[in-house]
Amino acid sequence: MEALTVAGRTEVLITDTLPSRLLPERPDRRRVAVLTQPGATHVALGVADTLRSQGLNVEVIGLPDRDEAKSLDVAESVYETLAKFGLGRHDAVVGVGGGSVTDLAGYVAATWLRGVEVVHVPTTLLGAVDASIGGKTGVNLAGKNLVGVFWHPTRVLVDLSILAALPPSLLREGMAEVLKAGLIGDRDLFELLRSRGNDADLREVVRRSVAVKARIVDEDERETGVRAHLNFGHTIGHAIEFASPLSHGESVALGTVAAARISEKLLGFGHADGVESAIEKFGLPVEIGGLDHNRVHDLLRLDKKRDSQGLRMVLLKNIGEPLVEHVDRADVEVGLSAIGL
Repeated sequence: MEALTVAGRTEVLITDTLPSRLLPERPDRRRVAVLTQPGATHVALGVADTLRSQGLNVEVIGLPDRDEAKSLDVAESVYETLAKFGLGRHDAVVGVGGGSVTDLAGYVAATWLRGVEVVHVPTTLLGAVDASIGGKTGVNLAGKNLVGVFWHPTRVLVDLSILAALPPSLLREGMAEVLKAGLIGDRDLFELLRSRGNDADLREVVRRSVAVKARIVDEDERETGVRAHLNFGHTIGHAIEFASPLSHGESVALGTVAAARISEKLLGFGHADGVESAIEKFGLPVEIGGLDHNRVHDLLRLDKKRDSQGLRMVLLKNIGEPLVEHVDRADVEVGLSAIGL
C-alpha cells in the first residue's frame, strides 16, 4: 500500500485490494450514503456490506451513467433520499464509480447540511488519477462544470485490482488524464507513455499521476495560480465533450492535440508530434468531424478560465513547462483545424 496526502486533508491510498477499514476512524459516524453508477454497482454493494459489518447504517443510491449523473435534478433527488435516510452532519457520503460519480458525490456532500464528509472509491483510471483527487466538485449547467464548490474528500481509495479489470476502452479514457499529468509535470511519465502506451505499468502510472496532481494542489488549492495547469487539454476538450457524444477521455485527448498545436504556434513547443503519436498509441482519437464549429466557439465563451481580456488556455513551452496564455480566435482555429474541425 502506498499513501499520499493532498492539501493536508486527503489521504490517497493506492492498494492491491480495498482495505477492511474503508473510512477514517471517527466514533460519531452512524450513517453512510453510498452513491454509485450502473457499471460500479458490484463494487458499491461490496463497500456497503463492509460498512454494515462495522455497525454502520448504509443506504446505496444509484445514479445515471456518465455525465447524466451531473445535473441539479439528480442532485435534488439525492438530497431527498438523504433527508429520508436521516444523514446527519457527523455522517458520510461515499462515491463509488467514475469521475461523474465522484464529482456529483463531492458536490452533494459539500452542500448537504453545509458540508459532510466524503470518501471516494474511484472505479475508473480517469477517476483514480484525476477526478476523485483535489476537491473539485460540480454539475453541468449550460456548460461543463459551471456549478460547483471545492470540497476535499477525507480519503480516496484506489484499488489497482479494480482498475486492472477495466475494459480496455475505460483504461484508454484514463490515459488522456495520465498523459496530461506527464506533459505538465513529469517528463519521465511522458516518455514512459510515449514508449509503452497502454502497456505501461499501472501502479507506476497511477502513482506518478497522483503525485503530480498532489504537488500542484498542495501549492495552489483554490486555483488562483498553478492549479490552472491541470486544465491542459480541457479547454477545447470540455467544449467538444459538451457538443458531442464523445466521452471525457476522448474529448480531452482531442483537446490535448489542439492545445499542443496551439503551443507549437505560440510558444515554439517542439513535441506536438510526439503528443499526437502517444494519443494514437493509446487508441484515442486525434481527429473529429461533424461538429458545429460555431457551437464549439460558443461553448468556449463559457469557459471558466476566461477573464476580461478574453479566453485563457493552458499551453506548453516544453514538457513540464506549462503556461496560461490568452488566445484569440485565430489561435483557437489552429487547434480546431489540427483535429479536423
